[in-house]
Amino acid sequence: MKRIDASDPRVFEVVAQVLRDGGVVMHPTETCYGLAVDVFNQEALRKLYAVKKMSADKPVSVLVDGLGMAMEYGIMGDKAFELARAHWPGALSIVVRRKASLPRFLNPSEEFVSLRWSSMDLCSEVVRVFGGPVSTTSANVTGEPQLYEALDLAGVDLIVDGGRIAENKPSTIVKVDGEFLEVLRQGDVELGN
Repeated sequence: MKRIDASDPRVFEVVAQVLRDGGVVMHPTETCYGLAVDVFNQEALRKLYAVKKMSADKPVSVLVDGLGMAMEYGIMGDKAFELARAHWPGALSIVVRRKASLPRFLNPSEEFVSLRWSSMDLCSEVVRVFGGPVSTTSANVTGEPQLYEALDLAGVDLIVDGGRIAENKPSTIVKVDGEFLEVLRQGDVELGN
């Protein structure tokens, strides 16, 4: 397992190359450490699920580098677009109907996909340099409150060391289906229901 400091000027290209090679990357986000893989690489997704000891029917969210990429993979209606314009980049995941441009093996039982444009430069720049969406999911074993301690780090190919992350609220998750809006998790971004 390799390690690189988040402040290293080569960090974006190093992370992008590990993702291209089908690796799992643990990296800081604005809320916690997360795990990233190429969502178009089925083997990489399998590795991610194994690291998190996560059930195959549990969906992972997708990190994008802006509204343009979000619209490539999700159906961003007026309401979703309005939320994105108001709160992106930021700690808001918007769950919308998925487009056929996403691989069917990603969250196969789901007709919706959770999209997020992070306000952390490291995250959005990694996606931009990589050139495509990546997974975003917390670096913990499913069901375990503490991060990384219970993870099988042998399954992680690269750790981006950003030091200790301040205790922050998790991202808010909102599902948007046409004009219907449902807050699935109230986090850092206050929306009301």
